[in-house]
This record gives sequence, C-alpha cells and structure tokens, in this order.
Amino acid sequence: MSMQEYRHIVRVAGRDIDGQENLLQGLTRITGVGLRLSSAIIRKLELDPSIRLGLLDDAIIQKIENLLSDPLAAGLPAWYVNRPRDRYTGKDLHIIGSDLDFAQKTDIERLKRIRAWRGIRHSLGLKVRGQRTRTTGRHGGTVGVSRKKV
Repeated sequence: MSMQEYRHIVRVAGRDIDGQENLLQGLTRITGVGLRLSSAIIRKLELDPSIRLGLLDDAIIQKIENLLSDPLAAGLPAWYVNRPRDRYTGKDLHIIGSDLDFAQKTDIERLKRIRAWRGIRHSLGLKVRGQRTRTTGRHGGTVGVSRKKV
C-alpha cells in the first residue's frame, strides 16, 4: 500500500468523508453501505480496517469504488446487495448514494400510483408496516384533556 500526503476530506463514491475516520467506519458514511458490507470490502481488498481514510491513495479509493459499484462481480454473496431481483432489470443490484434515494422514492410513487395498500398508507402519512396506531405515531397537536379556564 503506497502512502501519500494526508487528506482531511476524502471523496469516496460521491460522498465527502472526514479523513480522520478509520476505514471501517468511514465507508459506512456512504448511503447504502453498512458495517457488514464495509468489513467485507476491507477483507476482500486485504486492507487494515483501523487505517485512517486520509492516508489512502487514489488507487485504493478507486478499487473501493469499483467494488462498491458491483459487489457480486468481486465475489461477494448475493445476499449482500440491497436490491435483489430489481423490478426493471431482474438482476441483483447494489445501489448507493443518491441513486438509492431515487430508487426508494420511485418505489413509493409506484405504490401510490397503483393504489396499493402500502401506497395509500404512505400518502396518508400513516404507518406502513402493520404497526399499531391507536396510541403511537401521533404527531401534530397535543392529544389529551384540556382544562377549562376559571
């Protein structure tokens, strides 16, 4: 691993990350990358998880970005991806960054458009996954008994 001068801000996969962060925690700052995927990437590239991000050179960062763009091609198992059997392509994809936000928004919009139960719950701002709503999830004004002025 060739070292270069220390960088305070490192750009990885379209995200600015503090150079003081260690590699394991720093990769989790990217949307769509959790601790498990971060540690799998570090093991695959045989890097030290405790090294500071600011000490990595451009070649290593490029390797990390390539592995993030297609983790299945690098030999990681299919259950690591966050979008298995994509609706439009039928492939197992791993989406990161703003693409993940866009994919979630389009999925919710599709549910609203076809008037699915989950889409209706999303549009009404209610809980979607079967949680109770009788006592929790209240927002807005205070609920309770108000006292009369004397």
